[in-house]
Amino acid sequence: MAALRTHIGVIFGATLLWLGLPGVIGQFNGLASRTLAQSAVGGSAPVYPREAPPLRVRPLPSDRQSQETETLGADFRVPALQAGSTGSLWVGSWQGLARINPNTGNILARIKLPNYTIGALAQDKVGRIWVGTYTGLLRVDPRSNETTAQNFSLPSNRVLSLLTDRRGYLWVGTDRGLALISPDQGLLMTTVKDLPGVSANALSLDPQGQLWVGTLEGLVQINTANGFILRQQPDVPGTTVQALTLGPRGTLWAGTPNALLEVDPRTGQVLRSVTQLRGRNVISVQFDKVGSLWVGTTKGLVRVNPYNGAIAGQIPNLPSDEILALSPDTGNKVWVGTSEGLGWVSLTTGESKSHLAFTRQDAESQNQAQQP
Repeated sequence: MAALRTHIGVIFGATLLWLGLPGVIGQFNGLASRTLAQSAVGGSAPVYPREAPPLRVRPLPSDRQSQETETLGADFRVPALQAGSTGSLWVGSWQGLARINPNTGNILARIKLPNYTIGALAQDKVGRIWVGTYTGLLRVDPRSNETTAQNFSLPSNRVLSLLTDRRGYLWVGTDRGLALISPDQGLLMTTVKDLPGVSANALSLDPQGQLWVGTLEGLVQINTANGFILRQQPDVPGTTVQALTLGPRGTLWAGTPNALLEVDPRTGQVLRSVTQLRGRNVISVQFDKVGSLWVGTTKGLVRVNPYNGAIAGQIPNLPSDEILALSPDTGNKVWVGTSEGLGWVSLTTGESKSHLAFTRQDAESQNQAQQP
């Protein structure tokens, strides 16, 4: 009797399919599949449908979130590097905060943070690491790798730059001004909200220990004793100062969207613009211990002779040509943070490579290895 009902069901379904009634095709396919499977019970060999099931047009709800996350992709930029007092290197990326051995590249620790959009790193006088993110400021104890302070009252929670002055106080640059913090007590000392140029993109001390700030409208000098503005220098080629460092001759070097400049901190006047870097977008600058100037641009890393402006050549084999951060003389290398991960340049051989643990290539290979 059951076999008779099955046979009638197949004939009825085939008739509806021939008539082309909507909504029936899928039901008939399922019915036919079940019927064929049932017919194999007690038979000599199973019989399967000849055609593969149709492909899914939309993912199921359980798969949808993972697929949308994969579409967005991960951000592997490394905007901040900080050499530690114990010889390690702190790497601030949009994948989180890590501490590595700069001699071997081995990862020593990965630190859990409430937010991974790191914009700046600094070390205070007792070796604690300060982490500026796009949602605020954190303090990390390198002995325990734990966050020991956070949630300071800043002009803005978007931290762009950090610097420890000669007294040991921490200057915090945000997109809406400056703040001064006592690292030991974790207390906010003062704020500079009416900063000319508004955004504190880059920070550096001059030979007298005063603070210079690179802003959207040039340079500003701040008295580190009281937070008062000493000087404003708006007449800067390129206007926006996005990188700043003190050179061995006591002059400041500033990177702008179209120039590398040498500035006299006594007067605030621009002494020169490096000819070979005119028109280049300079976003990071650092000196090494022998006096060479490493310059990161949106089109690669170059080493510059600061005396004559000669360029020693562009460094190849880095994860990206967009150079966001530099840490010279760390493990006998120049460590390089880029928009696509971490790399390094040997100061002895000139060899340059990517650190695979902080690049997209490594993440993709790990994902492939995890797939069945």
